[in-house]
Amino acid sequence: MPNSLSMTLAASVLLIASPIRAQDRPTVPAPPPIADNSFLIEEAYNQEAGVVQHISVFQRVWNSEGWAYAFTQEWPLWSQRHQLSFTVPVQRAALPSGGATGLGDLAVNYRFQLVGTETRVSASPRISLVIPTGDEGRGFGAGAPGIQVNLPVSVRLGPAFVSHVNAGATHTPSARDGAGARAAATGWNLGGSVIWLARPTVNLLLEMAWGRTEAVVGAGQTVASETWVLNPGIRWAHNLNNGLQIVPGVAFPIGIGPSAGEWSILLYLSLEHSF
Repeated sequence: MPNSLSMTLAASVLLIASPIRAQDRPTVPAPPPIADNSFLIEEAYNQEAGVVQHISVFQRVWNSEGWAYAFTQEWPLWSQRHQLSFTVPVQRAALPSGGATGLGDLAVNYRFQLVGTETRVSASPRISLVIPTGDEGRGFGAGAPGIQVNLPVSVRLGPAFVSHVNAGATHTPSARDGAGARAAATGWNLGGSVIWLARPTVNLLLEMAWGRTEAVVGAGQTVASETWVLNPGIRWAHNLNNGLQIVPGVAFPIGIGPSAGEWSILLYLSLEHSF
């Protein structure tokens, strides 16, 4: 009996001290892949129910005093199918009389998840009310309410690549210049991005964005201008144990075509958490 007890105790000690086999080790779930907006291009994934996102984008032009900052907050409306958000822009413009800083036109946005996020192709059209909170005399706004529409489409190109495509327009029926002259002004935007998921928490991306805007130059008269930007960048995620996801990023917008010679640095920060 003592020998039997000793053998049992020895076997128990050996079992406890032996290394855990690979198949017996607890599985640690991989971090979720980043599913943020590109920096200049809108993705087609609405916010999940119970999750809010705060997005800050700052862009500084190298050869000018000008810069632009935009803060966007995105909220789901009851489910992922509907999303409400707002965007607050702040700008600094180089004027003949010196630099000026001010609030731009506020945008209130609604997006509808037309095609779901679990499919290979996602689509989420957006309509926005542009509120004239900016000073049009200093170039910070259109001077009148406007409507903006945008169609973001996201495509999973494979396990390591995702692409986002945008097409949209902004119309201000009674835009105003600094002298008070009014005219209808329309802008167009088109762009796309390719994102390489180098790791679930590290993305390299390349964007191209085109824009055409109209500015009022007299009663019933507008003048159009175009911009072309190529934007390489990187972003990475920090997933905290409390559920907060922090995604910083940096990019270097390069003007091409009519925007050749313009260089900028773009800083991005996203905070996403449950509520």
